[in-house]
Amino acid sequence: MIYELRTYTANPGKMDALNSRFRDHTRRIFAKHGITSIGYWIQTTPEEGAGDLVYLLSHPDREAADAAWTAFRADPEWIAARDASEREGKLVANVVSQYLEPTDYSALQ
Repeated sequence: MIYELRTYTANPGKMDALNSRFRDHTRRIFAKHGITSIGYWIQTTPEEGAGDLVYLLSHPDREAADAAWTAFRADPEWIAARDASEREGKLVANVVSQYLEPTDYSALQ
């Protein structure tokens, strides 16, 4: 099992729309493609990055992650949800993705 930590910086005024898209569409479409959602958070510290959407996913391995992302990005349901949510402009300014392997003493293994 590997984990993927993703950080999305929303464009100004777009965080509510980004949260709605995840709540109403993205998480379900992730599951359809074998992408397991662990948790979603809004960064609240007053440092740079406050307000970012940070979330953790799990995948069986890196190859499965790559295949799942390819299928997700090509999914007509995802494309329609993304396009509808971005009629008034892109929601996300920046995405950072990091793959993580748990240590032998981690609660998540």
